[in-house]
Amino acid sequence: MKQRLFTPGPTPLPEEVRLGQAREIVHHRGKEFAEIFKEVRQGLRYVFQTEEEVFVFTASGTGAMEAAVANLLSSEDRVLVIKGGKFGERWAEIATAFGVQVIPLDVKWGSAPDPGLIKKKLTAHPEIKGVFTQLVETSTGAVYDIKAIAEAVRPTEAILVVDAISGLGAQFLPTNEWGIDVVIGGSQKALMIPPGLAFVTLSPKAWSLVENSYTPRYYWDFKKVRKALDKNQTPYTPAISLICALRESLSLIKKEGWENVLARHARLAEATRRAALALGLKIFTKVPSNVLTAIEVPPGINANELRTIMRDGYGVQVAGGQEELRGKIIRIAHLGWMDRSDMVAAIFSLEMSLSKLGYPVTLGKGVAAAEEILKE
Repeated sequence: MKQRLFTPGPTPLPEEVRLGQAREIVHHRGKEFAEIFKEVRQGLRYVFQTEEEVFVFTASGTGAMEAAVANLLSSEDRVLVIKGGKFGERWAEIATAFGVQVIPLDVKWGSAPDPGLIKKKLTAHPEIKGVFTQLVETSTGAVYDIKAIAEAVRPTEAILVVDAISGLGAQFLPTNEWGIDVVIGGSQKALMIPPGLAFVTLSPKAWSLVENSYTPRYYWDFKKVRKALDKNQTPYTPAISLICALRESLSLIKKEGWENVLARHARLAEATRRAALALGLKIFTKVPSNVLTAIEVPPGINANELRTIMRDGYGVQVAGGQEELRGKIIRIAHLGWMDRSDMVAAIFSLEMSLSKLGYPVTLGKGVAAAEEILKE
């Protein structure tokens, strides 16, 4: 049975990407790698929509999150952290680990933060050095209004740090245009390559904090990364095969066109939501993203059993809920290397699996609702 991956990372890999990482290994200090890395640097600026450099680390996205805290802050600094899900909580955990004082802005899971409340927090606490948030809170599927948040932060001394690990490439995020100070990305989402690379880009305002931070770091040192770029290199041995794969995925993204990539994600997301509603299901998230659709499991249906039937019976693997949402939702991603046929397969699997569990579903109703969107 063909297996299809609908998790919000890792995501499916294009053939060009698979072949790109299978090529003969090259020396990372040689001319050939330097040419590859040059292409990757240019492609990343295109994806991040920035004129600044984008740093590449061999790490998961969490590594880049930790790198941001270690380079931007010092112990006893104060930061505002948006906590609306599992990954907002991760920002707070990382900051606390480095002795940074966290002022939380708690957001109900599935909702988005109010930029007005962020502005009030910054007014009440002018000593705040940074606002840490997600673009998309992957645990709930909620997308945040980063443009409005950036407008609230920009007039202050604080910087805005955005975890865009799952959202980059699926949600509109013009880094320079919106004046975002730090954006973090990961490889295994819309960039369509395996896990193992993490990315960070910084504004001049953010660099002023880097220059004054005394937090110890070695591998994560942004200054070392910036210096190595003068020679078109990384300071330490990179994941060469992944960077070769990244060159291929960035080429595919550029060929499709940035606006078209975003429009494709939006269309697949809308089709999935329409299908779920047509089946009488509820969308968990108040502000659903184009990364994934979080669907509430109907009463009497076991979420783990539903996911197992979808996987073993139809070859469709979706994600479950995390923490307080465990057993309450399923998360269907429409992220990265996916097209209309993929989403039809996912909805078909959902319908059939719900039917097997005794949920009153009219077979084909969800698929038909999705097709109305996908035919456009």
